[in-house]
Amino acid sequence: MAIKGNGHEPSYLEYTGKGKGLKAWITSTDHKRIGILYLVSLLSFYVVGVLFGFLMRLELIAPGRTIMDPQTYNQIFTLHGVIMIFLFVIPGIPAAFGNFFLPILIGAKDVAFPRINLLSWYLFVLGGLLAVLSILLPGGPADTGWTFYIPYSVRSGTNVTYALMAAFVLGFSSILTGLNFVTTVHRLRAPGMSWFKMPLSIWSLYATAWVQVLATPIIGITLLLVAVERWFGVGLFDPALGGDPVLFQHLFWIYSHPAVYIMILPAMGVISEIIPVFARRTIFGYKFIAFSSIGIALFGSLVWAHHMFTVGMSDTAQLVFSLLTFLVAIPSAIKVFNWTATLYKGSIDLAPPLLFALGFIFLFSIGGFTGLFQGTLAVDIQVHDTSFVVAHFHYVMFGGTGFGIFAAMHYWLPKMFGRMYNQKVAKVAFWILFTGFNVLYFPMFIMGWLGMPRRYYDYLPEFHIYHFISTI
Repeated sequence: MAIKGNGHEPSYLEYTGKGKGLKAWITSTDHKRIGILYLVSLLSFYVVGVLFGFLMRLELIAPGRTIMDPQTYNQIFTLHGVIMIFLFVIPGIPAAFGNFFLPILIGAKDVAFPRINLLSWYLFVLGGLLAVLSILLPGGPADTGWTFYIPYSVRSGTNVTYALMAAFVLGFSSILTGLNFVTTVHRLRAPGMSWFKMPLSIWSLYATAWVQVLATPIIGITLLLVAVERWFGVGLFDPALGGDPVLFQHLFWIYSHPAVYIMILPAMGVISEIIPVFARRTIFGYKFIAFSSIGIALFGSLVWAHHMFTVGMSDTAQLVFSLLTFLVAIPSAIKVFNWTATLYKGSIDLAPPLLFALGFIFLFSIGGFTGLFQGTLAVDIQVHDTSFVVAHFHYVMFGGTGFGIFAAMHYWLPKMFGRMYNQKVAKVAFWILFTGFNVLYFPMFIMGWLGMPRRYYDYLPEFHIYHFISTI
């Protein structure tokens, strides 16, 4: 599905039926319109999340207080994390481009459950509004971080409950989308569309959908239990009431590490679509890439405890999870190898979608490589809860998923709207974003290795130069 040429091209939105007003859009069950609604919504939340990130960096430009107090800083980085993770990178490609293109690419008229699809968007918006509501109500937004770690999240006087319920509602939206995609792929493929004739982007969305369906209920129930503990003091996780905070961490990361692959797998599918088009070659190793998507979803669900090497697990458990962490890198490496092999001796057109795809490969490779460091017990103990983890996380999440979303936008938006963007401007935007991203986050690897803790409002003077470079 190439997007070459300029001017007006046929738009899929021309076939969405009658009705152009706002009411027609927000009541439509057409998968293409719902995809557009998701795209507009998540980009709106993205702007808000980036603004909070900018405020954080502005505060950290120099030691001591710059523009806010410590409490406000904690609230800002919590909002940044909740918005960017739950309202941008997790739903980004599946909800927007998956809804729009999955039925088209498998020859279906729509998703299996159109009304549930619309309901999932309403739940997404409701979850976002609950997160925003926590800012406006007395008490202020949550200050616990997006991980809601116990015991602080049950004792904080801020509006943690609203943030918990926002994530809970967003989880329902994710589950419904996953159910829709699994059913659509199984039941509504066009005649002759066998499994190994499906586009690789569909394989990625299919694997992602299973993770959404199986893993998301765990985090939903866990966050609901935290809210119940705040309301009734039942002592599930708070050690002062007889609870177990390590149990919360297990339940949280059983979902949240697979959630990394909810974010990254769809982006990998987009890259697998873009590279053969702009390399003018058939994708190398189709079946290996398809099965690697399933492998990532499977192994990615088994490695959550490498986030918890410092909580006191047994030596045996640490060794098992360390090994599994290394194993999950294998299917990711298969994808990178096959993308590189497809590009080799290709007739390459460095159009904006391919630039963002190449940026994805480079940044995700750095993020994946540094992730292996954290699978090593001795190294993880050194860099755990430091800026090294922040850098690794952002190289995977934004360097990977974020650049994947931008690649998808530059690849598919012309087909969605029938208008070609200015390619020169898009190329300039890519280089600004790529350069700025590396200047922002690479110094954090150095800071983390030197011992700079993450989530800290203040820092020692020797870290000033690195924070200054990151902020600029």
